[in-house]
This record gives sequence, structure tokens and C-alpha cells, in this order.
Amino acid sequence: MISALLKKFLNSAKLVTTTTRLPNRQGDKNGVTYYFVDKTNFEQKIKNQELVEYNVYADNYYGIEKKELENKLKKFDLVFSNVDIHGRRHLVEAGFKNLSIFLLPDKLETLEKRIKNRSSVSESELKSRIETAKSEITAAKEYDFKVVNQDGQLPKTIDNVAKIIQDYIT
Repeated sequence: MISALLKKFLNSAKLVTTTTRLPNRQGDKNGVTYYFVDKTNFEQKIKNQELVEYNVYADNYYGIEKKELENKLKKFDLVFSNVDIHGRRHLVEAGFKNLSIFLLPDKLETLEKRIKNRSSVSESELKSRIETAKSEITAAKEYDFKVVNQDGQLPKTIDNVAKIIQDYIT
């Protein structure tokens, strides 16, 4: 989604977040998909208050570094980020202007299939992620917009999101 939106909007960038997750997915590249750090390094960033927000998902830390966000906001008109409900709440609390769009799966079975295809996960981890998704879906009402990502209809979903963004910035 973000890669496609970057092509549609000039002077835009992806916010690279930091994680303790191992770079074990196809295409993972440090500084591009995430900044991959160990748990000790991440916890030091928490202690030093270097993060705008952070949380734990699937036993890994994820967070937005203040310097990364501030540098991108100075340099680009639009900064795209993939944050969960907690991250969105923290951005709002920290006073960062944002447009929030919640991407919903057409059904939970589709989401389960996407998780399985994206990475190798144990059955218990898959179950945990689906339970988390159910909880997050209930929080979708807090977002500015909700868009259903129909299975097999990604180009249409991208167009719908791009229209929302275009209407917002004009």
C-alpha cells in the first residue's frame, strides 16, 4: 500500500519504524523495511526517550523514533506510516497532525491467509495475531476513515486510499 502511494504522491516518504523483530521476511532490509535492533538497544531508546511511541506486538517491540519522524516531516509534504491502534493514539497524544486510515480485511479468513503467506508463524502465534486483529478492528471507529481491502482488489483499495488523501490535502 505505502509503496504504491509513494508513487502517486510527489514529495512523499515512508516512515521507517524500528523493531526488535528479526529480518526474516522476503525483502526485509535494514533502514528500508524497518530499522532492526536488538531488545537491549530498543529498551535503551525507550529509556533515553528517543521514541514518539512504541508497543509490543507478537513478542517484539515496534516504535517510531523521534528523529526519524521529525526529519521526514521537515523534508516531505506527506509521510506515510503503518502504525497500529496504539501508535496512532500516541501520535495524536504527542500532537502530530495526521490522517488516519484503517485498512480492514474483507473477512478474518482473508487476514489469516495473508499472515500465513507473509511469514512462517506457528499456530499459536497465528491465533494470537488473529485475536489482536479482532481487538484492533473494534478500535477502527477511532480512525478518520475506514477502507475495506477486498481480497484480490488491492489496486482498487490503493485508489480509494489515494482519493481520501488527495481530498484531505486539497
